[in-house]
Amino acid sequence: MTAFNIRSGNQLADSIEVADNLFKRMKGLLGKKQMRAGEALWIKPCMSIHTFLMRFPIDVIFLDRRNQVIETVRNLQPNRITKLHLKSASVLELSVGVLEASDTRVGDAIEIK
Repeated sequence: MTAFNIRSGNQLADSIEVADNLFKRMKGLLGKKQMRAGEALWIKPCMSIHTFLMRFPIDVIFLDRRNQVIETVRNLQPNRITKLHLKSASVLELSVGVLEASDTRVGDAIEIK
């Protein structure tokens, strides 16, 4: 699976793992030593995330049901928790720097296929 920012035309990821059941959502990125460029984790459903016990920071995109960006978090460090986003349907976890490089911002539409 790949993810693109429709407005900017920039690719966000070319290797997306989907966490769409309880076990996969609970595990998330735990146990990984790093995310390589192009990797992402798409968690659905999801309204908030944490980075407890993670070893590296991530960029985060909260998406509504139409995959529109409702919030971004750059460089979320280990052992943190995000606020609850009631309108969020899913979250895309990315390598640090992807949000800046792709010029992704609130209101953008993300295509995931």
